[in-house]
Amino acid sequence: MTGMLAAVLHGVGDLRVETRPVPDPGPGEVLVRIDACGVCGSDATEFGRNLVLADPPVTLGHEFVGTVHSVGEGVDGLSAGAVVVCGAGIACGRCKPCREGRTNLCRSYTTIGFHHDGGLAGYVVAPAGILLDVTDAGLTTDTLALTQPMAIGVHAVRRSGLRAGQDAVVIGAGGIGTFITIAAAATGARVLVVDPNQDRLDLAQELGASAGLRTGGASLSDTLAELGMDADVFFEVSGSASGLTALLDAARPGSTIVPVGIQRGEPALALGSWTLREYTIIGTVAHVFASDFPEAVRLLGTREDWSGIAGDVIPLADVADLALTPLLEGRSTRIKSLVDPWATSVRPARHGRR
Repeated sequence: MTGMLAAVLHGVGDLRVETRPVPDPGPGEVLVRIDACGVCGSDATEFGRNLVLADPPVTLGHEFVGTVHSVGEGVDGLSAGAVVVCGAGIACGRCKPCREGRTNLCRSYTTIGFHHDGGLAGYVVAPAGILLDVTDAGLTTDTLALTQPMAIGVHAVRRSGLRAGQDAVVIGAGGIGTFITIAAAATGARVLVVDPNQDRLDLAQELGASAGLRTGGASLSDTLAELGMDADVFFEVSGSASGLTALLDAARPGSTIVPVGIQRGEPALALGSWTLREYTIIGTVAHVFASDFPEAVRLLGTREDWSGIAGDVIPLADVADLALTPLLEGRSTRIKSLVDPWATSVRPARHGRR
């Protein structure tokens, strides 16, 4: 094969779409031809603010779906032509968290798209153990490109212990907040979503939320009372001080609080009152591939149309202008930006069944 295009991060603000050689899969690895790759806030932060995860020069992209092109020595169960989604996170399989099934907490965790070349390219190499064969799911690859962020939502909800008959609040209806809403509603719980954007609130209700609250109006506490909801679980996804304040004002004794969004700065926390109110504080990060990815694919198969989340797909050449920079500046109009490395112009996303 000749070379391929790749979006390579060379430093803060320095992303170059350049020609690179197609890699060869080593032992235990698979060469995947990329069909679509999602862009998230972590990509934008690495690109425009700081290099916390990324090890430049590196090709970005950790939310991808593609078709197996070839496999390396020792790979069983995957063959050319299979459609696969990738967990991106590479765990050692030997440390204590890995032995306990918490591979997202691996002591030597690395990620395709930050530590290793990722899916914003024509091809990518990935370990076979973090590829899920989704050929039989029968979904389009644009829909399957949503698997990784959906798995993050699945993991957060799984960690919370939310179950049917309970009430939940999701503060922040951006990318991850939307996927948490879907996973939370799928448990049979009632879900109230809070966000300043009415269009996103409308979408959240279309995707399963029971109600929406636009910030700047009634308080969260008053809205819960008006709806007759007694929230068991609060997901703070916005990462904002105002979101955390509203949550703490509304949370009753015994509530479970899941801080998903990363708070900037050092928020003042009245830990004494948290103790007396017997809050359960649950951290959540990334996903566990073995348990969260199959459920994410199942949820994606429960509806035909995901265009409200990803309505179009952009070419690789425009990833900085149309995806990374708008995310970084907080002006993205897309819940999820998808990239087709083979496209030459923006195209409508194709969702539903193949």
